[in-house]
Amino acid sequence: MTALSFTVKATEGKARLGRIETAHGPADTPIFMPVGTAATVKAMTPDSVRATGAQIVLGNTYHLMLRPSAERIARLGGLHRFMGWSGPILTDSGGYQVMSLSKLRKLTEEGVTFQSHIDGSRHLLTPERSMEIQDLLDATITMAFDECTPYPAERQTVAESMRMSMRWAERSRAAFRPRPGYGLFGICQGGVHGDLRAESVAALTAIGFEGYAVGGLAVGEPQDEMFRVLDETCPLLPADRPRYLMGVGKPEDIVGAVLRGIDMFDCVMPTRSGRTAQGFTRRGEVNLRNARHRDDPRPLDSACSCPACTSFSRAYLHHLVRAEEILGAMLLTWHNIQYYQDLMAGLRAAIGEQRLAAFVTDFHTTRGLGDIEPV
Repeated sequence: MTALSFTVKATEGKARLGRIETAHGPADTPIFMPVGTAATVKAMTPDSVRATGAQIVLGNTYHLMLRPSAERIARLGGLHRFMGWSGPILTDSGGYQVMSLSKLRKLTEEGVTFQSHIDGSRHLLTPERSMEIQDLLDATITMAFDECTPYPAERQTVAESMRMSMRWAERSRAAFRPRPGYGLFGICQGGVHGDLRAESVAALTAIGFEGYAVGGLAVGEPQDEMFRVLDETCPLLPADRPRYLMGVGKPEDIVGAVLRGIDMFDCVMPTRSGRTAQGFTRRGEVNLRNARHRDDPRPLDSACSCPACTSFSRAYLHHLVRAEEILGAMLLTWHNIQYYQDLMAGLRAAIGEQRLAAFVTDFHTTRGLGDIEPV
């Protein structure tokens, strides 16, 4: 096996059914990747994550370099062994977290000097150091180091940021250690400006990557703006490489992005919502903190196979939430990840059977019904 490979097995419109082959096993696309920022998907065991059908999980360079350190994880056998996950792992480069979490950061052409949000220690993160950390972690998919431009921002600011990210992408490519079944993804930037996105794609494809991510979206812009950027950007990306929309998102965002040719997604929403009493269902979101669920014997979603739905009632989930029992967060997180995995499985089946349009219509119609009737 050379670098990780991607095969498109079927298409319907711009949507693609595919498979990524990696050193740590395959991943079927469109795919949602649960976020395991600090080497754990919060409130879940690796076995429970696997039980939902998830095939890839995420780790994060910024968080793991600070605690417990990439070097310590490497000494302990790498991230797969450390967190008990044998499947593929994608690691974010740390660029976004440096911008959003760190203190007293100083950005230069070399990289970013920042102060840890944990203990105040100072660090320098460069493209080369980001590649080294992700290599020590044994990430299956490594992300190029970039700057995530804030939204909104002046066009000139967006252009300068994107061009520096492209220079960092070239340095990331040079520093990346190729291995069979592993890959490096470049990250397209450019804000909501179509011409800057096109310039970014041209720079990335000239360098050459095993996959291409669209970054800098879902950072505050309206959904129609995000979809417009995807409409303009996705056709420019290589058709034989996976396309990853970073940090997205809501179920409606995922479905819309799949229709525009995106293959990979990640977001903290299902896990964070599970810890804040929100459950995703086929008819929309349900807040289990609400008193209306106090005496409700129904499952959260009768079509769901997770333990929260097959073994417990809404009344019990409501009780766990109100009593602040840890099990409530565990069950709702499991359910939410199951919902997202079921959504992706439904999208994959629909594309393979050439019935995506009907699937999408039913998705929007059913979610529009809300929680009025029994689910």
